[in-house]
Amino acid sequence: MDERQKMTLLKETFDTVSGGYDDKALRFFSNSAQNLASILKLRGGEHVLDVACGTGHASLAMAGMLPNGRVTSTDFSPGMLSQARRKAKERNITNIEFIEMDMQRLEFPDNSFDAAVCAFGIFFVEDMETQLAHIASKVRPDGEIAITSFQENYFSPLKELFYGRLAAFGVQSPPQTWKRIAHEDACRDLFAKAGLNRIDVEARNVGYYLNSAEDWWSIVWNAGLRRMVNQLPEQDRKKFKHEHLQEVDARRTGEGIWLDVGVLYTIGAKPRL
Repeated sequence: MDERQKMTLLKETFDTVSGGYDDKALRFFSNSAQNLASILKLRGGEHVLDVACGTGHASLAMAGMLPNGRVTSTDFSPGMLSQARRKAKERNITNIEFIEMDMQRLEFPDNSFDAAVCAFGIFFVEDMETQLAHIASKVRPDGEIAITSFQENYFSPLKELFYGRLAAFGVQSPPQTWKRIAHEDACRDLFAKAGLNRIDVEARNVGYYLNSAEDWWSIVWNAGLRRMVNQLPEQDRKKFKHEHLQEVDARRTGEGIWLDVGVLYTIGAKPRL
């Protein structure tokens, strides 16, 4: 599968899951978005670019910090953008513009924005260094660029149970490209290779207890993991779900089932001219 085919499949996947992407079980997205917005230390009048905005978690968090500023948000998934626009309208937030656009071809003049963010998106592109440099090109000199990525142990041990059970059904896990920036040193190296400076990386855990194994299934079904389940023959999916949720439920404690969500927040600045 070449890069174009991969991105087409990814777009279809996100369109499919967009309706459930804001399920309460996936609240790590909104929790981490608040942290990402605060890391930028916005003064209130900036124009910020949100790349691969999904259903708008980071955009909405930043818009509230910009009484005299605005956010331009892009994503290649119409389904995701539809959900983002709906949430902004429901909250009467008017200083965000959502635009359907591929992050590998950002159609803005260079040096157009005061800052840019990309939440859990950059690792979907094979050449992350070029992608980050492309985002940075749209930011003015001395402006900041921030991303979020997962730490290596995120969702452990639940994701290992998931992949192990899939392997037992004959489905192999895809390349784990996100692992290339799952450590602080790797994030620093990515930003340095993209030509950024004043680089800082902060690790935070935004995990929480799930009430049940079904909550974990909501995460599987309403995020990118669904496409792996769909590789199973239809007659095997129900059996897989039953067996997998049994092993997840065995992890339950008196507080629930712990969902570990370690996140790396990396920020850097575009050098001055």
